[in-house]
Amino acid sequence: MTDALPAVVAGLFGLLAGSFLNVVIHRVPLKESIVWPGSRCPNCRSSIRAYDNVPVLSYLVLRGRCRSCGVHIPARYPLVELLTGLLFFAVALRFGLTLALAPALVLVAVLVVLAATDLEHRLLPNAVVGPAAVAGLVLSVPARPEWWWVYPVSGLAAGAGLFLIASLYPGGMGMGDVKMAAMLGFFLGPYAFLAVFLGALLGTLVSVALIAARRMGRRSLIPFGTFMAAGALVVLFLGPALWNGYLGLF
Repeated sequence: MTDALPAVVAGLFGLLAGSFLNVVIHRVPLKESIVWPGSRCPNCRSSIRAYDNVPVLSYLVLRGRCRSCGVHIPARYPLVELLTGLLFFAVALRFGLTLALAPALVLVAVLVVLAATDLEHRLLPNAVVGPAAVAGLVLSVPARPEWWWVYPVSGLAAGAGLFLIASLYPGGMGMGDVKMAAMLGFFLGPYAFLAVFLGALLGTLVSVALIAARRMGRRSLIPFGTFMAAGALVVLFLGPALWNGYLGLF
């Protein structure tokens, strides 16, 4: 139980962080401040009281509706809170109280924001990707000092690789995807390439399934950033094992 206590604390903190991430997901695409005003209903603009702002629980108590105007609150809000809490818990179990924990937690928070924003708005905001890239370098290098040059090189290479693909196949992906790939390199080092590959693989499989089910057209655009975020999460937990397993095939 003692070993799990930091993970439980991280999970509870993740629930609170998820509440803030919802603000970022909603306001950044609208170019609104994420600091002021405080939490409010997007419909009636009424301030949300503290007892109505408890992660997940308040949504259940209010049955998914605003107390003031009764409008339905999107399910994305409790889902983001719950997902962030679970991911923070898992990351704390995976890395423990080490220097690698801080960049992992920051990366998870950023991936949740980017995945949701790209899914809802087909947008990977510079206001999120840019600061995250800086944070990746600042936090990752102390956790693994011998890779002080690997992280920046990986970021530049991953960004350059996707920029080349975007240039050769215009319309297939945007510059937001290119910048996100570079950011992943600053956090994950060379494993960022594996994250991009897994994201592309997952995106292709989902697209084929949706096309087969006639839920999407052949020329429809997919939120590649969302799938790349999923690939990055897999790599965060299993990157070295997957890579070593791949090399073992040869």
